[in-house]
Order: sequence, then structure tokens, then C-alpha cells
Amino acid sequence: MFLGAGFLVSVPVFIEAPLVRFYPEISLLMTLGWIWLAQWLMKREKTHVWGDLLLGFSWSWLAGSLYWGWLRWEPLIHLPLESIGVPVAIWGLWRGWGKIGHFFYLGSLLGTAVTDGYFYLTGLIPHWRQLMQVDPILATPIFQAALAQVQTPWGISWAIVLVNILLGISLWAMQKPQQHWWAFAGAVLSTILVDSLFWVAATLA
Repeated sequence: MFLGAGFLVSVPVFIEAPLVRFYPEISLLMTLGWIWLAQWLMKREKTHVWGDLLLGFSWSWLAGSLYWGWLRWEPLIHLPLESIGVPVAIWGLWRGWGKIGHFFYLGSLLGTAVTDGYFYLTGLIPHWRQLMQVDPILATPIFQAALAQVQTPWGISWAIVLVNILLGISLWAMQKPQQHWWAFAGAVLSTILVDSLFWVAATLA
């Protein structure tokens, strides 16, 4: 469950990101496919937990399609849009339904919130806006300016603090035997992996 949650956070990012940039309508319609597959898996006892996990993932995919497809130029609405599934998750947890998927979604959302918080704390929001408006082949100077800001004592200090917060939350959740907590931990911890890969990509650029 931990590895499955980590896979759904990290790997699809590199599939959805280019897809939603050029074909946002297809990415958005794929949400229906994820929901259908999740429902199909949940009807079978052997695959119920994976369908549950996939249903939570579909909320993250939906939010990603909407934001990165049409609204990526404005970072201020990123987190509110990523929270689109929160009312359903709260309702499901209150009813005791879909715990694995909902905990996965909330863990992924927590990781997103921490990442966005880092952008605000280190003043990277202007670079975010610039990157969304220029052609990718012209993005190198913006990446370099952003990296210079990240590599300051302030940027490094906040990175250490926030990474340790995510690690602490993940390790705390992994102490619990229930599968939904492991899905939560996998989603939170994988945020560090995804952010690290993007940092490496920016450095290489």
C-alpha cells in the first residue's frame, strides 16, 4: 500500500504534466476513466483496496488537469483548486467509506500544501508565473534565478525544516497498522521524491 501510494504520487506526475500542457481536454476526460476503473476494482474483493486507492488518486488527477491545463499562470489558486475533493473526502471519512483513497488524497494534498508554502516562504512565486508564460526553451534563465534563490541560507533552511516535517508525519503514520495510514504516509513521503526530481531537472537545465 505504501509503495502503491508512492507510485501514484510520483510516476503519474511525469505523465500528466506533458499531457495536460498540450492536451488538457484528454487529461480531464481521463479522470472519468480512473473513476470507472476504481469502481470496477472496488466491486471485487481481491482488488477492493486498490480501487479505493485509485478513487482517491482520481481527485488529484482531476485537480491537476484543471489547474495545469487552464489556470497554471496563477499560483494563488493552485492549492484551493487542489482541494476540490476535500468535501467528498471529509464526507467519506465521516461515513467510514473509502478511507484508503481519501487518506491518500489528503496526504497528497498535504504534500502539495507544504511545497506551495516553500514557494511562498522563499519568494519563488514570481518565477512560477514567469515559467508558465514563456516557451520551455527560454526557461533556463528563470530556472537559474530560482535555483540561486533556493540555494541561499534562507532557502536551504526552510527546505530542511519542511522536509523534516514531511518525514516526521510519514514516520508517525507508518507506526499505525491500518492500510489507510500507510496510503497517507506513502503520499506524503513521495512529495519529497517528486520535489527532489524536479529540483534535479531544474539544476540540469
